[in-house]
Amino acid sequence: MRIRLIFSLKNKGAYLPFHHQYILAQFLKGLIVKGGNEEFFNYNYFNFSGLKGQTKVSRSGLHYYSSLVTLVLSSPNEEFMDYLLEQVFATPKIELGNLILSPEYTELESEPELETSNKFVCISPLVLLTPAFNDESGKRFINPDTDEFSDLLYESTLTRMERSGWYTQEQMESFYKFQVVPDMNYVNKLREQQKKFARIYSVYDMDVKYEVRGYTLPFTLYAAPEVQDFVFKCGLGAFTHKGFGMLDLANHATVQRTTPYKFKREGFVPYKPSERQRPSELEEGGSEEL
Repeated sequence: MRIRLIFSLKNKGAYLPFHHQYILAQFLKGLIVKGGNEEFFNYNYFNFSGLKGQTKVSRSGLHYYSSLVTLVLSSPNEEFMDYLLEQVFATPKIELGNLILSPEYTELESEPELETSNKFVCISPLVLLTPAFNDESGKRFINPDTDEFSDLLYESTLTRMERSGWYTQEQMESFYKFQVVPDMNYVNKLREQQKKFARIYSVYDMDVKYEVRGYTLPFTLYAAPEVQDFVFKCGLGAFTHKGFGMLDLANHATVQRTTPYKFKREGFVPYKPSERQRPSELEEGGSEEL
């Protein structure tokens, strides 16, 4: 399931860094621990977008000017999602970077029909490698049109699916068909325009800062429907629970695909139909150009 969490912005013009997934990851982890349910303290099968809204770019980062901003949360575990949302709405004033936010309401995105071949876009950077401490390997560039690019995503996806315990051994053995085919026309066009599709990003794990290379590009995934569903809900690649590797279908109808979502708690969040926003891909900031 995918939930749009809509906040009201109290200080228009405030800014976040271009890439602010680490800020959101720290915020969400704090809420998970604050709730006190140890079952979810180390739960990793969820994903989230960057903060979406009307923005202007400056040297400082992204300045937000819309009255409402949106964060998309995704997980196949409804109990976890309701638990996390309950913690959010128990926090009437939220400070993210320079932004002051207040949670307003939630929307449930309708689930798309996924086939054995789907074209996706990255709405947060796709990370292939998990670095070790004091190791630069996580920043290594891997050409998207090589087998290594697809093989690394295959290995991380199948490992996560097996660890989830949601699939039988027979099912896991049937998931051997897996191929990521990047849109190299898009990549080459960016190269010609001297624009970036791969950058270095910071990520924090167990209070240790790592630097990883993330890729933002469209691609086609050839895999079983169960695999497609898993990466759509849980993300693709490494550090998905820290906001990397969130996907959306390319060329999807732009009509609103949401319904009010009333998560399981006492009372419910009122649904407000005004200023509904569809998350759009934001250009991410980074420290290195190819």
